Amino acid sequence: MTQTGNIILIGPMGAGKSTIGRQLAAALHLPFRDSDKEIERRTGVDIPTIFEFEGEEGFRNRESAMLEELCTEQGIVLATGGGAVMRPQNRALLRDCGLVVYLKTSVKTQLRRTARDRNRPLLQTEDPRARLEELMRIRDPLYREIAELTVDTDRDSIRKVVQEISRYYRMKNNDRMDNASHSIPRPDKA
Repeated sequence: MTQTGNIILIGPMGAGKSTIGRQLAAALHLPFRDSDKEIERRTGVDIPTIFEFEGEEGFRNRESAMLEELCTEQGIVLATGGGAVMRPQNRALLRDCGLVVYLKTSVKTQLRRTARDRNRPLLQTEDPRARLEELMRIRDPLYREIAELTVDTDRDSIRKVVQEISRYYRMKNNDRMDNASHSIPRPDKA
């Protein structure tokens, strides 16, 4: 983990990045940021509108710029979009930005959690299950590549997931603080 104290949540749509991120931030008394919500706030339009006018490439350009900006902050919980890991430069940036946590979930759970959500342009298709399976096939190895911690959000309650991440984060921060105190030269007692 870097010196930023950030927690970066990655994973597919429907994994719970925003919901878990908000609760995790509250539990750790850290600010919460959601890269997709920040893009919407800055542009004044929703993600589907950006996809409609600029295509996925245009959205990904905005996403990369937003991630660069958000990663300059310290001590935040950051929920990323599901496709943020598609670009190598984003993966490198996120890895350097803080503790990367992969919120893993099954396609079955994704379908259930996103069934009524019309704010997901990649799911506006005849066969959402096939789309989610294809996205998982491509993205799962990328999530695993940069994650320091993987938590399955299918099996545990939000509270348990938040507790697991919080415990790991505190342990890592304590280790970092211990290592920092050992590296400070001590004055001679002579």
